[in-house]
Amino acid sequence: MMIDLLPSGLSRIAAVAAHCDDLAIGAGGTLLTLCTAHPGIRVDALVLSGAGSEREAEERAALAAFCPGADLRVTVGKMPDGRLPAHWDLAKQAVEDLRLRCVPDLILAPHAGDAHQDHRGLAELVPTVFRDHLTLGYEIAKWDGDFGRPNAYQPLDVAFAERKVALLWEHYPSQRRRPWFDREAFLGLARIRGIECQARYAEAFYARKFIIDLTGG
Repeated sequence: MMIDLLPSGLSRIAAVAAHCDDLAIGAGGTLLTLCTAHPGIRVDALVLSGAGSEREAEERAALAAFCPGADLRVTVGKMPDGRLPAHWDLAKQAVEDLRLRCVPDLILAPHAGDAHQDHRGLAELVPTVFRDHLTLGYEIAKWDGDFGRPNAYQPLDVAFAERKVALLWEHYPSQRRRPWFDREAFLGLARIRGIECQARYAEAFYARKFIIDLTGG
């Protein structure tokens, strides 16, 4: 059964990631879907690492493509890749700074079961700062094999699923040599998650906590 967890007046999204391309891989189809459905929606994107590198340029161009028509604000930090546990204060401050500049209706972030230490650390930080917000944890395929059983799904139109894969390949040339950066893997995972929610394609998420109103009020 499909249940709409979001308020009808969705107007602000916070999207956080440890690395450039995490958001696009984990939630690119959802960003395309939401930004198309809500023209002018504000998207505050925080990426902890990559500032000053070719990856920052890739990320800014990619997020602009994944958030068509949105009021997009992108911040890319300088945290060393793979070192979040050693830079906890820096990461926490970045998330707190994000909280000062936006009050989101929805947060997209890594999920707490992610095997990568940077992803997992950021997932742990987000609810310490955004304590009363709907947060959906996205998943990213990797060598570690950390896929679990998600409990929230965003069905994707075929056009959006295919557009996501095309945009990933177009905007992240620096990652094309990676074994996990694979068109078949991206679309294959979307197909599997689609089966799980009775759609052709979908992105899956982990919701730590959400409040329901069964009275319809």
